[in-house]
Amino acid sequence: MLELAIGIILGCCALGAGCAMIAGIGPGIGEGNAVAKACEAIGRQPESIGQVRSTMLMGCAIAETTGLYALVIAILLIFVAPNMFVNILMNVIG
Repeated sequence: MLELAIGIILGCCALGAGCAMIAGIGPGIGEGNAVAKACEAIGRQPESIGQVRSTMLMGCAIAETTGLYALVIAILLIFVAPNMFVNILMNVIG
């Protein structure tokens, strides 16, 4: 019975980490669109390269934080949470 509970805890942590990493798709698509639009804007008005580049880099940095947060959550779910949940289970069982 205890092995089943530990298996469920490990499986749910792995499933949660996988779901968290789905959030890494969004920044990739968003940053690709931002760079494409920046290249298009620079092509139309080459004199505005400095302003377009700085705005694009700031937007990409902000978008990248979503992927980094998802990575941190996934790492915590894989390495920290299972041990914590198993300890809680052991304390409840006695």
